[in-house]
Amino acid sequence: MLNRSDIAAAACRIAPHIRHTPVLRDTGAALGLSFPVVLKLELLQHAGSFKPRGAFNRLLCATIPRAGVLAASGGNHGAAVAYAARSLGIPAEIFVPTLTPAAKVARIASYGAQVTQIGEAYADALAASRDRQQETGALEVHAYDHPDVLAGQGTVGREFELDAPELTHILVATGGGGLIGGVAAWYAGSAAVVSVEPEGCPTLHTALREGRPVDAPVGGLAADSLGARQVGGQMFPLARRFVSTAVLVPDEAIREAQRRLWDSFRLVAEPGGATALAALISGRFTPPAGARVGVVLCGANTDPAKVAA
Repeated sequence: MLNRSDIAAAACRIAPHIRHTPVLRDTGAALGLSFPVVLKLELLQHAGSFKPRGAFNRLLCATIPRAGVLAASGGNHGAAVAYAARSLGIPAEIFVPTLTPAAKVARIASYGAQVTQIGEAYADALAASRDRQQETGALEVHAYDHPDVLAGQGTVGREFELDAPELTHILVATGGGGLIGGVAAWYAGSAAVVSVEPEGCPTLHTALREGRPVDAPVGGLAADSLGARQVGGQMFPLARRFVSTAVLVPDEAIREAQRRLWDSFRLVAEPGGATALAALISGRFTPPAGARVGVVLCGANTDPAKVAA
């Protein structure tokens, strides 16, 4: 099982390539909350999300074949792999579903990757990418279900603890589970890690209820970034052991979280990036008295006009 030593090693490995993103402390009043909150601004990471951490760690740990690397993605992971591959001089091919917004497709292409848009959901793009991988022999960089990717994403937790060691509760948006799996492995029970998912994408919530990863619905406002049908097998044991609770939030709360981040701090968060905060704004998660709460804002890849409207 992934542990703190793996994550610390990943942090050293990827340090020259990623940003140590800042935290923002607020009384909570600006966000309409009655308690202080610390925001981890991972939406300021290269390529607009936390994903380059896992992508760089995977590439730097692997022997890269002549065909380069290949990935399936809802958008953010594809941009991260394309960014990391360009930085390291490696060719990349990215598969995304048709629900991926045009802005994310354009961002992936801007990093020099070949982009194929296919299928209705992430799972369809993943199947197509694996067919292509059999043809070319390229290295697959899975969006979340690989130990090197998990270790890279876990560096978010390591940084958060370094910069805000007082936190007792950490809220993290969950899709396939790479980010929350890595963060949960880092804290390992020393703080309560709370999973937050849209009601339309209850992937970890369903898996925890059923006791194993199973197919879950994919839909709603944040499906392009949080729309995995199943959580990863690598992260699920970590979630069962170290995720304290899993809550679901409506799309309306996600939109409101985006609006408040813009109005209060001029931060543009995509729907998936604002999902963890939506749990506090909607009251779907109410921290206990005396809790010191941190929230990971994990992505910014959206049309700013949609947020600022």
